Amino acid sequence: MILTIASAQYPITEHVGFSAWKQHTERWVADAVEKGAKLLLFPEYGSMELVSIFSEEIRGDLQNQIFSLDSIKSEFCMVFEIFAKKYEVVIVAPTIPIVENGEKLNRAYVFSPNGLMGYQDKFFMTRFENEEWGIQSGRKALTIFETYWGKFGIQICYDVEFGIGSQLLCEAGATLILVPSCTETIRGCTRVHIGARARALENQAYTVVSQTVGDAEWSPAVDLNYGYAAFYGTPDHGMPEEGIIAAMEPQQAGWLVQDLDLSEIDRVRNDGQVLNFKDHQRIISRLNEGIIIVEKVL
Repeated sequence: MILTIASAQYPITEHVGFSAWKQHTERWVADAVEKGAKLLLFPEYGSMELVSIFSEEIRGDLQNQIFSLDSIKSEFCMVFEIFAKKYEVVIVAPTIPIVENGEKLNRAYVFSPNGLMGYQDKFFMTRFENEEWGIQSGRKALTIFETYWGKFGIQICYDVEFGIGSQLLCEAGATLILVPSCTETIRGCTRVHIGARARALENQAYTVVSQTVGDAEWSPAVDLNYGYAAFYGTPDHGMPEEGIIAAMEPQQAGWLVQDLDLSEIDRVRNDGQVLNFKDHQRIISRLNEGIIIVEKVL
């Protein structure tokens, strides 16, 4: 099964209003679709550009930004639901800070042509998120997204630097791990990409990274952004020798589009030079709660 995926190198831009942001978003979606993509991955905190439509007071207040974004969460989701249906694609929307049961969470919503598929909350918080922004760890539950072409999971930025989430997702059937990310330095960017490459190796899976790029000096949350999009696999027979399938030049805005043969994952897991995936399952790990399996929608 060949799947064409578009991973965004996404700039945080200012908008004069919600309608202008919606038009901007549709141009991005349409561009990926024109390139043949069936799955679109936006980065972590790409939604922060919507803060630009609020007052100067809100734009400069890290806490008020979260509550203001949460107040337009339904409208935000509706936009991606409309575009997923219109263009007949699966969209992993840019993560958005939300407030749920009094907790501030970082959430990635996923949409298909049939509507909202579900979401994945971030587990592990960076020091900035935890100490300065007040974003909290999501409930320890992983989501498997099922489609006609296979199953995938999401590990948001810092989460991919820990092996447990990807391991459990792959044990539940995922062959593809998507990594929406937002980092401000080369060091942070490097940590995420090393994590993504390690998860591809350990689980003999594909990993795909999407990141924010460029400066947004008006935003105290995402003022500096350094990153690039990339596709990784395990270094094995039939795969690139270094495990790097494709990578885009850092800091350029645009889509990195790549075809992935999902059947190759079963092949290397069953008859690779090494059997990382099978051997990795001998490591016993536990989360507080089990895997959530989302009903098949495609």
